[in-house]
Amino acid sequence: MRFRFEWDLPIPPIMKRLLFAVSLLSLSVLAAADPNYATQPVPRDEPWMKRHEGFNVISKQGEAPLVFLGDSITQGWSGKGKATWEKYYTPRKAANFGIGGDRTEHVLWRLDHGNFDGLSPKLVVLMIGTNNTGHVGRPQKELNGATYQCSAEQTAEGVKLILETLKKKCPKSKILLLGIFPRGEKPTDAMRQQNEATNALVARFADGQTVQFLDIGRTFLQPDGTLTREIMPDLLHLSEAGYEKWAAAIEPKVKELLGE
Repeated sequence: MRFRFEWDLPIPPIMKRLLFAVSLLSLSVLAAADPNYATQPVPRDEPWMKRHEGFNVISKQGEAPLVFLGDSITQGWSGKGKATWEKYYTPRKAANFGIGGDRTEHVLWRLDHGNFDGLSPKLVVLMIGTNNTGHVGRPQKELNGATYQCSAEQTAEGVKLILETLKKKCPKSKILLLGIFPRGEKPTDAMRQQNEATNALVARFADGQTVQFLDIGRTFLQPDGTLTREIMPDLLHLSEAGYEKWAAAIEPKVKELLGE
């Protein structure tokens, strides 16, 4: 014999409101327990803001047919990569939208606040994400001192949002998404491995039309997978020789996507 109990009495309105409030609180707690900083646009300090505003000026002029977008490795085109830039990209009137220390969330903020407004380049070369990896475990000022956390999956979500934003702002532009460059001396380096995991995820965002993915990481490595200080003096940022390798490795694809 089975017994069934049914609650036939109506739930009082105050109880309904209480249950609704509890459900909202539960969702908030769950969201706060595992925030994805990589997808939450955030600005940085005053020097950063000045560089960002400089990009807005370039954007409003609307003349750059080729734009490199990224972090310090991209910004380095104006440093150790200057000679190579003048050789490959100055004749193309390219613009460098790289800012040292940027993560995906900083690029998202930039895109939400003027970068590419009025600009429709033929090609955007995007590489971002190594700082999402490298800043894990560090307190961040822009997060009110909170300890930064970011997995490969979370970084990939940030990259995906950047791509979606670029598509909306520059629907006629092609995007060359580069795999994050290797870092650390050996293949067993934990940060290099996380970058490789991120690359495997973001490669799926390529559609073969608007977005193409290119991983040139092996260009910088020795046959055994080690990274030398000749190419990356601090095992993260490129030397003059490293920038020459970068430009040469992507040149065929850049020519293709620019229609040269």
